[in-house]
Amino acid sequence: MTADGKIATANRAVSSFSSARDRRHLLELRATADAVMSGATTLNAGPITLGPGGMKYRRLRLKRGLAEYNLRVVVSGAGNANPEAQVFKRAFSPVIVLVSGRAPERRLKKLRACAAEVKVFGKEEIDFVQALGWLRQKWRVKRLLCEGGGELSDALFQAGLVDELHLTICPCIFGGRRAPTIADGIGFGTLARAARMELKTVRKCGEELFLVYTARSARPGWPGRA
Repeated sequence: MTADGKIATANRAVSSFSSARDRRHLLELRATADAVMSGATTLNAGPITLGPGGMKYRRLRLKRGLAEYNLRVVVSGAGNANPEAQVFKRAFSPVIVLVSGRAPERRLKKLRACAAEVKVFGKEEIDFVQALGWLRQKWRVKRLLCEGGGELSDALFQAGLVDELHLTICPCIFGGRRAPTIADGIGFGTLARAARMELKTVRKCGEELFLVYTARSARPGWPGRA
């Protein structure tokens, strides 16, 4: 994110503004996870496949006892993920689509044609406690890496499902009250309800700061928890 906490400009265009080191860090994180998850809006906007990267990172996965290619999870509450998005065109690992009950059948039909599975959780909004529990039970996902966007991240914070937060702070300012942040959904209404994090590590690389936070109180005993 930028130094003022933004993950995109006010027009919400997705662009890369971090360093090559940060992009390598992203692949290093993917190499620790059973599955990588992203919101449909992010995936619709660019050539993103959610894959593990080159052979170097695939070897890391195998060395850690993981599958060579991570499972990919697309979150689309209304079912508006684009079936033509790049994530569906690369068949190196299964793509799972999570939707809510408000997704119309015509959209689900198109998504079922290009995804390994489309699963409904919740009526108006996705029930992530159930969804992550199902991913653990059926797909054996013990470690899930969420790459945003902001509304998806906020939903996971709201549900108390975030164990760890990795932040790269980049030396630029986007500004704009409409520019999205890392938790850009409904937010917490009061300070007392805010998600509490504990700073674990700080590392400076060039002009960027790499931070890792752990949750002080993630949801206890949720079904998908390792």
